[in-house]
Amino acid sequence: MTKILIALGGNALILPGERGTIEEQLSHLNNCTSHIARLAAEGHTIIITHGNGPTVGNLLLKNELAKDLVPPMPLYICDADSQGEIGYMIQQSLYNHLKKLSIPREIVTLSTQVLVDPKDPSFQNPTKPIGPYYTENQAIELIKKGWKMKKLKEGYRRLVPSPLPKKIIESSIIEKLIKQGVIVIAVGGGGIPVIETPYGDLRGIDAVVDKDLASSLLAREMKVELFLILTTVEKVYTDYRGEHQMPLEKLSIEQAKKYLKKGEFPQGSMGPKIQAAIEFIEGGGGKVIITLPRLLEKALQRRAGTTII
Repeated sequence: MTKILIALGGNALILPGERGTIEEQLSHLNNCTSHIARLAAEGHTIIITHGNGPTVGNLLLKNELAKDLVPPMPLYICDADSQGEIGYMIQQSLYNHLKKLSIPREIVTLSTQVLVDPKDPSFQNPTKPIGPYYTENQAIELIKKGWKMKKLKEGYRRLVPSPLPKKIIESSIIEKLIKQGVIVIAVGGGGIPVIETPYGDLRGIDAVVDKDLASSLLAREMKVELFLILTTVEKVYTDYRGEHQMPLEKLSIEQAKKYLKKGEFPQGSMGPKIQAAIEFIEGGGGKVIITLPRLLEKALQRRAGTTII
């Protein structure tokens, strides 16, 4: 049997144009976890990670709207909240599918901390857009509070640091659980970013760790053989949405590095996924498949997706 890490993108929860109701989110997750359940039924070791983009953005919006009624929470607490919220939905949805298949697999969502370097350059130059859009007047007031803001077509958005993940704090616990056959949901939203104080204590810090890079780190620490990245496109493309768009069914590490260097995979979309794949394979991993959630099983049969070796 294969040890597999499955990284679910934000599209597993909320599609563009949707309000993000609980009914919409559970509907998408039910479709996605039905495929994961069939993998679990085959006896594979499974670790699930997930993004939190829409959810943590909504939590930040609630912070702003209710700030005069209840104290707003820092970003790292919102990261933790989103782990619990999304993890619960994945856990319950997968449990229900496994029960229908009469498969006795245990599932747990683990609140996961990810160590980052407080000297990471991203803390001096935040680049990750997060949360709602603001008007120019709102942005001016928020800049006075110390926020970094970026003007986009739809309005202004907050920029936060996105430091590189250095260590999964709970990795030994995850390893013990998967050895017992437990399906573990971990590193949600890239994990809760923490730094280590001079005294060895951990402390939360406002940032968002990239989900794919954190998933790649966990996959390497767990010595995973197959890393599945489920996202919004069926395959990886060059010249994406351009005149010469071309799907890539198979990529070597050398080709991936070449395309990445040429700018074919922007940092705001496919770039981190390709970088995560490169780091995973160069760290001793087997292969990476990037595709849509509904095409997971076809991709395993090499009938869909992009395979990176």
